[in-house]
Amino acid sequence: MLENKEHLYENAVLVGVITQQQEEDKLIEYMDELEFLAHTAGATVVKRFTQKLTQPDSKTFIGSGKAQEVRDYVKEHGIGTVIFDDELSPSQLKNLEREIEVKILDRTNLILDIFAQRAQTSYARTQVELAQYQYLLPRLTRMWTHLERQKGGIGMRGPGETEIETDRRIIRDRISLLKEKLKTIDRQMSTQRNNRGKVVRAALVGYTNVGKSTLMNALSKSDVFAENKLFATLDTTVRKVVIGNLPFLLTDTVGFIRKLPTQLVESFKSTLDEVREADLLIHVVDISHESFEDHIASVNQILMEINAHQKPMIMVFNKIDDFSYEKKEEDDLTPESRKNISLAEWEKTWMSKSKYPTVFISALTKENFEEMKKMIYDEVLKIHISRFPYNDFLFEYFEDETDPNN
Repeated sequence: MLENKEHLYENAVLVGVITQQQEEDKLIEYMDELEFLAHTAGATVVKRFTQKLTQPDSKTFIGSGKAQEVRDYVKEHGIGTVIFDDELSPSQLKNLEREIEVKILDRTNLILDIFAQRAQTSYARTQVELAQYQYLLPRLTRMWTHLERQKGGIGMRGPGETEIETDRRIIRDRISLLKEKLKTIDRQMSTQRNNRGKVVRAALVGYTNVGKSTLMNALSKSDVFAENKLFATLDTTVRKVVIGNLPFLLTDTVGFIRKLPTQLVESFKSTLDEVREADLLIHVVDISHESFEDHIASVNQILMEINAHQKPMIMVFNKIDDFSYEKKEEDDLTPESRKNISLAEWEKTWMSKSKYPTVFISALTKENFEEMKKMIYDEVLKIHISRFPYNDFLFEYFEDETDPNN
């Protein structure tokens, strides 16, 4: 099921809908993200199709006229893949493949494909394979549409159904096997977490591609894989970090994303356990991304869902080296927009009133790095003292004798 092959770039078109729940500006953001996902998976997006609907069509997600428009375009330009921004039901997927006659992917399938490419360890591959099978199971009937095209089907319908049921049983058995395998690994990882003793644990959390792995490398002086693509890191990495003679464990976790497939949330439960069991969360945000506030909201929502939202946290606004804005001329009377706000102005907004320690850095150039390290040191020290109050005098000594920024 799981393949980890190099993808040749293929041309694709994107499709999304504007609804009462999803306005046009929000759809544009989602489509930009979908294009980045497609590029990460190995596709070149040549066109976007959007349609305004009260709600997605139950049969084909988009209207019949729009489906015909997409079909005409992909036939004329030799496009082999159409990617939809939302998860399609099994019947919608089947109807669209019949209507447009090319490969149809939805957002979930695309993310699963990226995870399949990125999975390096046996554990990550097992997690992704489970998610793929869970996605595939209700969509098995698509694989048997060739039977419908055969005339004189005496004896064909029975074997077809039998084959589908056989495949379903095989997949259900495989899902059960993978779940048991993950349970075993989860128990081992839980034991490993317990064996770490009472050392303070901090976890890097944030939206995908915000620079968590780059920050991990800079803090721990390690070599965790980092790349400017979505989901560059799937496997949880734990490193020992020492700031000012104060040791703690730092965990790099998989990035979050809007519309994260439910199959992946379940499969990556152990990764989320690292967040749940951390003493301190370091929430990394890409300040240069125009939708960074939405990213913060998405991460906070997931933290709330896994009951990790009340933990001590540091807000780290990364990539200030990439931040840019358009300064308005004095005689420009058009309303201000987000693109006209400078970094200094952002710092004076809600960020200055945040209940969490907040710092603006560049993990790449290490700008304001010492300030961030001091913040982490202070927060880890608070947790350590609450856990080992009899060691207070030792840390008073460390603070007097040692620069915490070392």
